[in-house]
Amino acid sequence: METAGDGARAGRWTRTRLRAVLSGLAAIGLAFTNLPLFVVSVVVLVLTPVPFLGIALVPWTMTLVRMRVNQERRRASLTGVLVTRPYHPAPEGAVAGGWRQFRWIVTDPATWRDLAWLVPGALVGCALGAIGVLVPLYGLAGLALVPVWIWLGTGWYGYGSLWAVDGLGTALLCLPEGALILVVGLWAAPWLRRVDAHFARLFLAPTRAAELRLRVTQLTVTRADTVDAQAAELRRIERDLHDGVQARLVSLSMIIGLADELIDRNPAEAHKLLAEARESSGTALVELRHLVRGIHPPVLAERGLAGAVRALALGLPVPITVGVDLPGRPDTPVESAAYFVVAEALTNLVRHSRARTGSVSMSHADGLLTMVVADDGGGGADPAVGTGLRGIERRLAAFDGTMALSSPPGGPTVIRMEVPCALSSPRTMPSSATG
Repeated sequence: METAGDGARAGRWTRTRLRAVLSGLAAIGLAFTNLPLFVVSVVVLVLTPVPFLGIALVPWTMTLVRMRVNQERRRASLTGVLVTRPYHPAPEGAVAGGWRQFRWIVTDPATWRDLAWLVPGALVGCALGAIGVLVPLYGLAGLALVPVWIWLGTGWYGYGSLWAVDGLGTALLCLPEGALILVVGLWAAPWLRRVDAHFARLFLAPTRAAELRLRVTQLTVTRADTVDAQAAELRRIERDLHDGVQARLVSLSMIIGLADELIDRNPAEAHKLLAEARESSGTALVELRHLVRGIHPPVLAERGLAGAVRALALGLPVPITVGVDLPGRPDTPVESAAYFVVAEALTNLVRHSRARTGSVSMSHADGLLTMVVADDGGGGADPAVGTGLRGIERRLAAFDGTMALSSPPGGPTVIRMEVPCALSSPRTMPSSATG
């Protein structure tokens, strides 16, 4: 007996395959744009020696080529094949039609790899797209032979010649064959798209040298972000110390001084001042503990990441389910960063999501610490709005981590954060970390 789960899986299977067939149809259409782009690019490059003409036209043409190639990279990513953009960053002071922009484009090896892909990419994309579209259509034609005969009567023979049939009997025999071809065509369509994506990756992915250059650029940016974040954090700590604890201690010193002057002349008033000093010292201690907790929470050092996140979740007004599968502890800097990004994500959940419930899950596999924070709120989260999500990205980037956000209007919101790291052996963990 078929269950609802089986029906849902069959529906997902069919939708995935139909999207792949439509993607193959799009590949055929896009392939026909490659040849004009290639011809125009060759003509423009031939005209490069013409004063001013080549310098003005080459960047414009290569921009169109890059738009087409970046579209192919995005299409490849939909199949699970990641093709990173390998272009050199634009030089400072480069203007449209200027020498710097021209030199930046023509000296970038990725420009010539893009041009080299245009023709073979069109041929392969068109061929694989045609196979992915025509095979299911041929199977569908076989399934439609009998209905067409019933509808058209004797006028159907020209259509039936696609399957080399001459009557209703042979049309009935084509039904199982058509169904088999349709299923095989739908099953193969996603694999054909992946083959096309891998072929594009041969040309369009960064080379080893480009990967190293991109890595250096990324490290430069993340280092600058980390330095800025650290400077901002130091300024915050300095401000909190100056405006909070320091002011409280100055006031405490003044109260104790007044009590010392009144101890002989007015003991009762001196006792009141000492009681006020005791209260002020307690307040200063609380503020200092809050400040220390913002630098490195004691619960994180005592109970580890799992215990600290559980303690954090218990203190929130929204019910949060915490699931942890960590066989060890990350290094202290990674552990601290992981705690604070989860804390920031939960803060956003409470403040902005209007969620009734939320969840946190943490796991470690293949050298990757994965943290997922989800809620059933209204969705619509955007890293470009506000600083919370951008702060999470910057904190993760300092450790080569990444953040992926899914927050459609109406919800739910899911934030997936990953940090490469190793875990210590459970034997080296403090016993309190498992509590």
